[in-house]
Amino acid sequence: MTDGEPVVLYEERDDIAIITINRPHKKNTLTDAVIQGLADGIDAATKSSDVAAVVVRGSGGTLTGGYDLTAASDYSKSDDHPPGWSTPYGAKGPKPREGAWDPVRDYQFMNNNVRRFMKIWECPKPVIGEISGWAVGGATDMVLCADLLFMADDAHIGYAPSRIYGTPTTMMWVHRLGLEHAKQFLLTGRAIDAETAHRIGLVSQVVPAEEISAATEAEARRFATIPANQLALNKLLINQAYENMGMRTSQMLGTFFDGITRHTEEAYRWTEDIAERGFKPVIADRDGPWQDYSQRPDHR
Repeated sequence: MTDGEPVVLYEERDDIAIITINRPHKKNTLTDAVIQGLADGIDAATKSSDVAAVVVRGSGGTLTGGYDLTAASDYSKSDDHPPGWSTPYGAKGPKPREGAWDPVRDYQFMNNNVRRFMKIWECPKPVIGEISGWAVGGATDMVLCADLLFMADDAHIGYAPSRIYGTPTTMMWVHRLGLEHAKQFLLTGRAIDAETAHRIGLVSQVVPAEEISAATEAEARRFATIPANQLALNKLLINQAYENMGMRTSQMLGTFFDGITRHTEEAYRWTEDIAERGFKPVIADRDGPWQDYSQRPDHR
């Protein structure tokens, strides 16, 4: 990304919209601006009569390394807030004391992210998530909302924050994987390679890394042959079945629990260790026992 270039790019061509996270120097990690850019892109694609389907991808060979913890703020302890956030106390409510954590403030902030990720789920047009490089932590809260997932053969996806400092907020894992595999990969935080992801039904197709973008776009263009109302009704019908199984309730609990996990004694000690030793060595210590490959993601 060059100075002044948007952190999310939006393009329409050949009957599809392409939304690209554009922070390759930061492994496309998620900030409020990135999440809002994704939401705005989905809104634009939804409104465009020229778009039959949507592709979500990352630039520079990776989808996203999750939340950018180096840029994160704890909005449960701050007067600062993103667009769409409101204090439960009202404008004249008390300012939190030093070190206090308000779970409602935390929930409102994180739920604002969930609502924006869920625009992908609610979009009446098919959305294909293109997984290249890494899709870890908060990246999965976003991309698992997509309708179809195409994965590069050298990519990995997983939720390492389940070891410490997080629970999935959109909580799509159990709905996409079923009980056994959801527990296998959420309780351990172990990353899933492309072959395994396809075998357990997490992704639709695995494609050579150099062909992933072309394959994803080709699949998206096929939807132009189906009436938009037919696509919208079938997507709504499928989604409603999962929502009837309690998906929204799971998201509410997941978002609350995410805040709790970030405010335990272990979480405080973990963040203090990061402040003392630096981010990468602490992440390496967290992930080391669970990884049997050399490359590790650098972000949550």
